[in-house]
Amino acid sequence: MDNAVCTFCRRKPAFFFRRYSGEMLCKGCFVKSIEGKVRATIAKYKMFNHDDRIAVAVSGGKDSVSLLHILAKIERDYPRASLVAVSVDEGIAGYRDEALKIAAENCKKLGIEHHVISFKELYGLTLDELVEKMRATGKSELTPCSYCGVLRRKALNIIARKVEADKLATAHTLDDEAQTVLLNMLHGDVLRIAREKPVTDDVHPKLVVRVKPFCEIPEKETALFAYVKKIKFQSMPCPYAPEALRSDIRQFLNRMEEKHAGMKYTVFKAAERIRQALEKTGSTEPLKECSLCGEPTTQDLCKACEMLQNLKA
Repeated sequence: MDNAVCTFCRRKPAFFFRRYSGEMLCKGCFVKSIEGKVRATIAKYKMFNHDDRIAVAVSGGKDSVSLLHILAKIERDYPRASLVAVSVDEGIAGYRDEALKIAAENCKKLGIEHHVISFKELYGLTLDELVEKMRATGKSELTPCSYCGVLRRKALNIIARKVEADKLATAHTLDDEAQTVLLNMLHGDVLRIAREKPVTDDVHPKLVVRVKPFCEIPEKETALFAYVKKIKFQSMPCPYAPEALRSDIRQFLNRMEEKHAGMKYTVFKAAERIRQALEKTGSTEPLKECSLCGEPTTQDLCKACEMLQNLKA
C-alpha cells in the first residue's frame, strides 16, 4: 500500500486495505466507516427505539469495549435513550479478573453504570470449579465452552432483566455469526439458525430482546478500531477456548476468507435466506418456563439447569 491514498477522503495515506470491498482507508476514514456501518446495521434491522434502555454486554475484550464506545457516541444523539453495561464473571482464574477491571475502567471513562453477575452467585460454582468437577467425574463429553456458553447466555438475560433493559446489545461480529451458522449445522440444530439472528424475537416477557450491532463487521476490523482509538481491552484469550469446536471453525473460516475474500459475508447472507425459509414454515418451538428456575425454555428444564443436573447425577 506504499503511496496509496484513502479511497474516501482522497487526501491522507491509506493504512488499511479492505479486501472484500477493495477500499483503502486512512485511520480517520476507517473509524468513520466502522461507526457508519454500526449506525447502518442498527437502522437496517430496526434494533432500537428512541427511548430504549440498552444493556451492553461488556466482557473486557476488543469487540465488547469497541461496541460500548460506539454505542455511547450514538446514544448522545438520543437523549431519551440510556445505556448500562453488564458483565458476567464466570470465575476463570488468571483471566476474568483482568477483563472485568478493564470493563469497569472503560465504563468509568464513558460515565456508564456497570453491573456484574457471577456464575458463583447464580449457579453455586465458578466455571473453574465446574470444569474440575466435570473432569473428575468424567460424566460429560461436553467442552468447558459448551457449559460456559449456555450458562453465560442465561446469566446475561438475568442481569439485563435485573437492570430493567429493553434491549441487550452483544458484540457478536460477522466472524461470530458465520461460525455459529456452521456450528449449528455441524450439531444438526438447523432450527437454531431461525432464532440466532441480528434482532431476536420478542417471544417471552422474561426474555430480553438481543441485538447485534456488529453482526456485519469482521472481527479483524473491530480489533483495529480499538487499536486506532486507543481503547484499552484485554488481549489474553480465554484458556478454555482452544478446546472448543468453534476454534476449529474459526481457523477454517479465516483460511477461506484469505483465499476467497467475502466468504464470511456469504455464509452470513446464506443464513439470512435459510432463516426466512424456516420462518415461513412456522418451524419454531413455543416457550414455557423451566420447572426448576422459571427461566424461558422450550423444554421442561432449561439447558442450563439440565447441564447442571446431569453433572450432579
